[in-house]
Amino acid sequence: MVDPAPLTGGPVSLVLVRHGETTWIREGRFQGRADPPLSETGLRQAARVADRLADPGAAPALPIPPGAPGIVLSSPLRRAAVVADGIAAGYGVRPEHDPDLAEIDQGAWEGLTTAEVVSRYGPELAAWRRTPAAAHAPGGEPLVTAAERAGRAAGRLLARITPPAAAPGDPAAIPGSHVLGYGRPGTDGEPWPWAVVVAHDGILRLLLLGLLGLPIERYWTVPFGLCAITVLEARHGIVRLRAHNLADHLDGLGDGADGRPPAR
Repeated sequence: MVDPAPLTGGPVSLVLVRHGETTWIREGRFQGRADPPLSETGLRQAARVADRLADPGAAPALPIPPGAPGIVLSSPLRRAAVVADGIAAGYGVRPEHDPDLAEIDQGAWEGLTTAEVVSRYGPELAAWRRTPAAAHAPGGEPLVTAAERAGRAAGRLLARITPPAAAPGDPAAIPGSHVLGYGRPGTDGEPWPWAVVVAHDGILRLLLLGLLGLPIERYWTVPFGLCAITVLEARHGIVRLRAHNLADHLDGLGDGADGRPPAR
């Protein structure tokens, strides 16, 4: 559900980052549109991912273009906005917020622990985990609705940063190989527009599926770790997943701070 028109130009890269641990994640509570703050561990995760993105060439190098991102965009919820603020500060750019990147509304489940949701809404939770495109939390947001707004946010962002398609006959109009390592000289490490998106596990899953042209029924197959780094690259109508859930920068934080997402 992402407008493919901007993808015909390029190249352009997107870096996707989930927020850090919150006080509710630490307590095992469903969050959705609620807005708990980052925990102490979450603040350390946020600092680590900002430092990592500020030095992308450090080994192992991240597959992102050199220079500052054109845009650092985040959900308006503070657990994402705080992370985006740190990343933007590292590059000297001003962060922006898009309401369409807010997390999926979890309705009656928000604020409850997993045990409480299982006790009160066991069948509904089982259906959500089994068929997420057809089931959702009571009073919550259907996945298709969330996917539509994720697609709108991605479309607006790509339209702003993607260069227009090259004219026929221009050497830039000739795509490189779809196999890494076979591109034209200077393809990797070449400066081109890129942006950072900081949001939530649910909405980032939908954003990734939409950009890769995969159905939302595959929702559970692409988890996002806390403050981990995912990189997408688009050019000549092809979107490539260059990296997913890079989290070496979180090593040594302890307390479950390795970026792994909660089971829910």
